Amino acid sequence: MKQPYVYLVASRRNGTLYVGVTSDFPKRVYEHREGLVDGFTKKYGCRLLVWYELHETMLEAITREKQIKAGNRAKKVALIEGLNPEWQDLFDRLI
Repeated sequence: MKQPYVYLVASRRNGTLYVGVTSDFPKRVYEHREGLVDGFTKKYGCRLLVWYELHETMLEAITREKQIKAGNRAKKVALIEGLNPEWQDLFDRLI
C-alpha cells in the first residue's frame, strides 16, 4: 500500500524550497535528487530532502501541503529546522 507524504526539498541550506506531496515517497525523492523530471525542482536545483511528514490519507497530505504552501518562508524554515536543524539531506534515511 502506498503511503502519503508531504515533503520539502531544498537547493542548499537556506536556499530555494519546494513543497510536494506523493504516495510513492522513495521514488519521488529519488527523482528530485537525480533531476529526472523537468520542472521547478530541476530548474532550481532542489535536490536535498530536508523535511517530510507522513499522513494517513492522501486527502490529509494534500490539505497539509496546501497549508504549508500558503505559509511564508519563515514558517517553512521553522518546519525544517524543527526536524533537521543542520539541513542535512535525509535521503539516506529512506534506504
